[in-house]
Amino acid sequence: MPVKTPTTKKTVTRAPRAKAKPKAEVEKELSKLRIKVSAYENKILDASVKQIVDTALRYDGKVRGPIPLPTEIKKYTVNRGAFIDKNSREQFEMRTHKRVIDIMNPSPKIIENLTNLNLPSGVNIGVKML
Repeated sequence: MPVKTPTTKKTVTRAPRAKAKPKAEVEKELSKLRIKVSAYENKILDASVKQIVDTALRYDGKVRGPIPLPTEIKKYTVNRGAFIDKNSREQFEMRTHKRVIDIMNPSPKIIENLTNLNLPSGVNIGVKML
């Protein structure tokens, strides 16, 4: 018969946990303004992004970006003729260029000046507070 020997348990000591920060401090660290800018023409888009970044930097904002996102390409194929020429087709595409800008801890002055910016037509802007 096998003899059972008593086993000893190993004691594991854990490092003390870091104290949780109050919610007010966490919000101050993590508040950021995310601006998504999109347009069909990349030159107009880059000019608009430059205006936004310059406005944020003028009022001492910490800017991350502009980060280029993948270009969205929509392709359309259309018959050239209405009746006989089925094999003759034209192809068109629309390219949507996108950029993302993050402004860390934006002040009310920065937000006010960003809302008063005059940007060219054809530029779409989405703003989120994170």
